Amino acid sequence: MPGASGVPLIGYLIVAAAMFCIGAFTALRRTNAIMILMGIELMLNAVNVNLVAFSRFVPAGNGARGQVFALFVLAVAAAEAAVGLAMVIIVSRRRDTIDVDHINLMRG
Repeated sequence: MPGASGVPLIGYLIVAAAMFCIGAFTALRRTNAIMILMGIELMLNAVNVNLVAFSRFVPAGNGARGQVFALFVLAVAAAEAAVGLAMVIIVSRRRDTIDVDHINLMRG
C-alpha cells in the first residue's frame, strides 16, 4: 500500500535498515571518537525514519504518535551529541588524541 508520495512502506524500511547498518559498521570499526559518535547518530536517525514511516502507514489511533516519539529521540540524540562532544574535547585536551585505542583514562 503506497503512501501519499507513492513510495511503499518497504522502501522506507530498506533505507532505514541500510542507514542503521552503515551506522553500526561505523560505530564498531572506527577508532576516532567523533566518527563513533557520528555512527551512533546515524543509527538513531534510522530509528526515526522507521518511527515516522510506521506512524504514516499503520493507522493506530492518532497518526502523529510516531512523529512525536521521533522528536523525543531527536532531543535525546542532541543531548547525547553535546555530552559526547564535550567528553571528546576534554579527553583531547588531556591526551592530545581522540583515538579510542590510545585513550586509557579508566585504567589504574
